[in-house]
Amino acid sequence: MTKNTEPQLHSRREKLLLQASRMLNTTVEYVDLIKTSLGLVCGALGAEAAFIYRVDEKINHRRVRLLRVGEDELRVLRKKPGGGISGWVLEHGESVILNDPKADKRYDGELASQLDFEIRNLIAIPLTARGKTFGVLEAINKREGEFDEIDRDTLIGLSDQIALSIDNSQLLRQARRESRERQKLVEVSTRLSGALNLDEALELIMDSVRELVGFDAGGIFLLDGNEGEFEHVYSQGYDSAREKELHIESDRGLIGFVAKSGKSEIVPDVSKDERYVRARKTTCAELVVPIALDGQVVGVFNLESDEVEAYDGHSAELLEAFGSQVAVVLERTRLHDEIVKSREMAKQLEIAHAIQRELLPEADPTLPGYDFSGVNVASGEVGGDYYGFIDIAPNQMGLAIADVSGKGVPAALIMASFRASLIAEIRNNFGVQEICQKVNTLLYDSVEPGVFVTGFYGVLDIAAHRLTYCNAGHNPPLLLRSSGDIEQLETGGPPFGIVRSAPYEEGAVAISSGDVLLMYTDGVTEAEGPSGEQYGEERLKLLLQEVRNLTAKEIRRSIYRAVIEFSDGSAQLDDITMLVVKRL
Repeated sequence: MTKNTEPQLHSRREKLLLQASRMLNTTVEYVDLIKTSLGLVCGALGAEAAFIYRVDEKINHRRVRLLRVGEDELRVLRKKPGGGISGWVLEHGESVILNDPKADKRYDGELASQLDFEIRNLIAIPLTARGKTFGVLEAINKREGEFDEIDRDTLIGLSDQIALSIDNSQLLRQARRESRERQKLVEVSTRLSGALNLDEALELIMDSVRELVGFDAGGIFLLDGNEGEFEHVYSQGYDSAREKELHIESDRGLIGFVAKSGKSEIVPDVSKDERYVRARKTTCAELVVPIALDGQVVGVFNLESDEVEAYDGHSAELLEAFGSQVAVVLERTRLHDEIVKSREMAKQLEIAHAIQRELLPEADPTLPGYDFSGVNVASGEVGGDYYGFIDIAPNQMGLAIADVSGKGVPAALIMASFRASLIAEIRNNFGVQEICQKVNTLLYDSVEPGVFVTGFYGVLDIAAHRLTYCNAGHNPPLLLRSSGDIEQLETGGPPFGIVRSAPYEEGAVAISSGDVLLMYTDGVTEAEGPSGEQYGEERLKLLLQEVRNLTAKEIRRSIYRAVIEFSDGSAQLDDITMLVVKRL
């Protein structure tokens, strides 16, 4: 360089930097700024092309934006983190001039393989702003001659202004993006605030995720808090024929992994991750984010994209922030569902109690020479107990007691059907044995398999003082003789509704003066004390002998008090039903 050319170069560089400052200061949009910057580099250094390689730790891949002279649009190339000339410059913070790049061991050809022209020479400068190196600026193929130290000085001068402009543009870009995202989160939160039904809420959530992050297929997997397994899956974008593959165990796949670890997983290429459960052939990238409430994972977001490297750290952060809102919404819908179910259950119990009350006698009958008393004390959850005094003829009284398997409205309805069948067959003047056989057939034909009724039906002949009966798998009534002996009335057959053509036998006993007949359901003998021990049949027999001299009503009241005292505050798990007959 001569003394005459040095001032000329200095003056030209000053003009160039002044021009660059004006152009860069009037451009704030990121892509336009990159295009302007690369155009300045190509013009200042006489390069065929230039690119900017920028680092973002939240992004798994690196975008390289390249401008070639004569082209209007930027090319977007991809580069793995580190490696190559630009990786070395970024790591060491030093500039590099290579006029034979292929001869340099740092050259890996990754970017060159994506170009339609050969890289003959290059110059690379680190981009630094606010004391941090965030990228590399590189010029490629000087059109005349080779890159030299003058080019290096020129590029360094440009890089300072370009780095500052890019940093400012990124701050503005980030601020705008965060503002849009906050606004979107507010809009989404407003939409979700009114969702009380779970399925409705899940649909709104996934629609909102599509707006916030985007996906080609996605789903929410909700965990059962007690079992630790996925209990509910809502999905969009999957083939319905392969939907079963979504209902995976909580220890399988990326979804199961995140449910256990509680940490987000970003998979740029699912073909390289063996944890991916292939529910879609076209999926390339996956993002899985936990949904947590008070530090406890309650569900998992799963997003899939048909584009490789579609998700980055920012995508995960945004979805995690949204997940905290979603967790509250899901908890609200769960509590709402519980309230609705509780109200529905209360309504069902009210209906069942009403049905049960309609089935039971309004008052105890009065017949000469006999004392009758019956009672049904319902537990908190309605069972299917029934007892009845049935007028048959002037000197005949039908006595019935029964218990349906199951509880609630279904049990009450079955008992109503049983009672109607029993009354209908009694009105047809059939005998005890035949009545039981017909009731059994009717019940078998009208209930689902596994549902049955235990029952006892007898006819008390007032004039002959004789009880003809049939026991269908029920707790055997206790007949306390005046002598103090106790007989159990067991003759009959299996419970109603189990075997369609089941045979039934009838038995007969005489009722003598002072005899007491106690009919009861298993709510009496199976009542549990604090230790879990049941009241049992033996205690019932001893108590019956003790209270035999009381009236029928006082006898059944004494038994009820004894059972409640035995339970000592334990919850009554079943209805307590009793029917007492005493010959005076």
